[in-house]
Formats: sequence, C-alpha cells, structure tokens
Amino acid sequence: MIITAFIILMGVTMVVSAVFALHTKNLLMAVIAVGILSLFSSIIYLIMQAPDVAMTEAAIGAGLSTVIFLYALRRTTDRDVDDD
Repeated sequence: MIITAFIILMGVTMVVSAVFALHTKNLLMAVIAVGILSLFSSIIYLIMQAPDVAMTEAAIGAGLSTVIFLYALRRTTDRDVDDD
C-alpha cells in the first residue's frame, strides 16, 4: 500500500514536471524539470524490478542528457552575450 502510494506520488510529480518543462520560459528550469522527470522514472523502474533499465535511465536520461542540455544552454547563452 505504501509502495503504491509512493509510485502514484512520483507519477504525479513526473506529470507536473513534464507540464512545467513544456510551459516555462526559463530554459534552465525546463532542463532541471526534465532531469527530475528522468530521475523519478528511473526510481519507478527500480521499484518495478527492472534494475538494468533503471540504471540506464539514471545514467543516460537523468545524467548525460541533463549535462548535454546544460552545456548547450551555456554555449548558446555565451554566444548571446558576445553578440551584445
């Protein structure tokens, strides 16, 4: 019962993060929201007895993709400052 409530809470948080990432104008906050979405999905995979999928989602979805998005965001922000 507690596990089910925890999964439902994480699912609701994932939906809220996805909607927030779609509607926010701040790109940094959108990247962080997508990272939280991936991290929570990896925890749900782990609870559902899929540890290999959970590790892959945590490493690629929450880790690598977030770092790549943050790097791209920093590079494009620096370019905007140089143009001014």
